[in-house]
Amino acid sequence: MRRQKKTTQSTAPMRQPKQKKKKTILLFCFLLPIMLIILAGAVYFAKLYATAQNAVDSSYHTLDRKKEIEVNPLTETTSILIMGIDDNDSRELGSARTDSLIYLTIDPTKHKVNMISIPRDTYTDIVYQDTVYNKDKINAAYVKGEEQATIESVEHLLNVPIHYYVTFNFDAFLEIIDALGGIEVDVPITFSEQNAAGILDQIHLEKGLQTLNGEQALALARTRKIDNDVKRGERQQLLIQAIVDKALSVGSISKYSNAITAVGKNMRTDLRFDDMLGIAQTGLDGKYEFESYVFDWTDFMLDDASMVELYPDSVDFISHRLRVALGLDIADERDTSDYEFQTNGLSNYYGDY
Repeated sequence: MRRQKKTTQSTAPMRQPKQKKKKTILLFCFLLPIMLIILAGAVYFAKLYATAQNAVDSSYHTLDRKKEIEVNPLTETTSILIMGIDDNDSRELGSARTDSLIYLTIDPTKHKVNMISIPRDTYTDIVYQDTVYNKDKINAAYVKGEEQATIESVEHLLNVPIHYYVTFNFDAFLEIIDALGGIEVDVPITFSEQNAAGILDQIHLEKGLQTLNGEQALALARTRKIDNDVKRGERQQLLIQAIVDKALSVGSISKYSNAITAVGKNMRTDLRFDDMLGIAQTGLDGKYEFESYVFDWTDFMLDDASMVELYPDSVDFISHRLRVALGLDIADERDTSDYEFQTNGLSNYYGDY
């Protein structure tokens, strides 16, 4: 599929490219790939295997989904919602808003992953226990009902099922990078940002290729000073690839063990250890083709707060692609290799806000 040309409006904020396709060893996204890569390697080391199993078992947390999960992640296309939570020492996991939301589908037979990052400021319906509440930023769903409300809100927005979830807080992000000895990243611009404790201007990064520790990488992942909310999601994906590259090359059992421990104590998931390990092992059979999507969007102000409006035809297009991947829709001309989506640019979709 061809990469879509970037479009702009003279009177509206820049809209981002619809989607881009790349082939890479990156299996999934956010911190989940680190866990899966480590787990795949752990089968060769009894100590690592036991450490990984204990970490996943301690983080297992079921939800009252009111529906049975009818999918085998080892043989069928599976969807996972990854939630990055902005927690700190004063806020336990489950008390904050989602800072990152990533929905992905994993096809273990075709070795294909589809991914969409949902901007944290997306203005949409908040859904909890099958009740649709007033519109708000989608990251407010976590305040309403933690993973349960976030899952229901994303399912409502994208018209897709979520089979499993994984929730991380940002302590895991810091600790994994530090456990691996840092990551190499090409920083796009010189900037200063607060540290993980919220103290302003404590992290200063110069433009250029360099090795970042956990605090520095987190600052680059979270800053909103250098671009916008959607670009921020793309930056996080680049950081994830850097983490994966380092995890593949680190070659130290002690570093892997520390990284697994960091993930386990900062994670909640309803994926079982055997399922995680099985998904990871499918990656050993061949490289995954990785396809990521980006919504067309604009922004607006509501009650002095910045909101992101996802254009409805953009949401429908990406929803269709995800549903085809899950076997819920029949492929059509929108799924041909030469199809290039163009939004009609509908704005004010939500009326007068």
